Amino acid sequence: MKERIRFIFYILFFVFIGLIIGNYIAKILLNNNEKQEWEIIFNGKDLEGWNMKIKGHEFGDNYNNTFKVENGNLKVSYENYDSFDEKFGHIFYTIKKFSNYHLSLEYKFSGNHLKGAPGWSIKNSGIMLHCQDPSTMLIDQDFPVSAEVQLLGGLGEGERTTANICSPGTDVDIDSILAKKHCNSSNSKTYHDDNWVKVEVMVYSNELVKHIVETDTVLTYSNIKVGGNKVPSNFLNRIGESIKEGYISLQSEGHPVEFKNIKIKEL
Repeated sequence: MKERIRFIFYILFFVFIGLIIGNYIAKILLNNNEKQEWEIIFNGKDLEGWNMKIKGHEFGDNYNNTFKVENGNLKVSYENYDSFDEKFGHIFYTIKKFSNYHLSLEYKFSGNHLKGAPGWSIKNSGIMLHCQDPSTMLIDQDFPVSAEVQLLGGLGEGERTTANICSPGTDVDIDSILAKKHCNSSNSKTYHDDNWVKVEVMVYSNELVKHIVETDTVLTYSNIKVGGNKVPSNFLNRIGESIKEGYISLQSEGHPVEFKNIKIKEL
């Protein structure tokens, strides 16, 4: 009888110790998760950490001061342009590459569409995910190999969704099926007024990407890889290669646009 009581005591003791250890580990994990903080990647004062690549110009050449800081916002400006002349541009956060992360920002269109810019670029910009190293872009390359969160503004009437997916030099799967179009629409509402719109992106390498507009998930896709159209010549031997990480960039396509509250949290 004593042996049985002793046996039960040992079992209860080890269960109790297990509960204490389990609770301690859970608290550590919870605290570590709570300590994950947003990293502000645009300081609102200057372009520290950011570098640009504009078509026809070398990496780092901010042609005509296309990208600048104004009123604490990162602005795409065409005030020094007479005509667009296919000067597609991107400004890259070049401090590091990202693979698994939560990105958040706000964007707003303003001013007039630049003379000579393509009609489809009216109130059109983008967040480019998993970008190639911008220093490897060809001098006359329009867009980096990337997955684009296409940012659109409404035109006053009709529907025009935002946070769509475009795929310059890439392919993606939507609902586990290869997306056959270069750009595929989200299910967001249309934002006709030129007010600030909050967009977030949840990126889990190339396994899952979520586009979120004003707290609503509007599009998901997966399996980012080199392919599709606009594959630059120096990537032709990499078609089909999975893209699991890369740089983040913001786009200039011919319409003035501003960005603010640009922050990221690694997952």
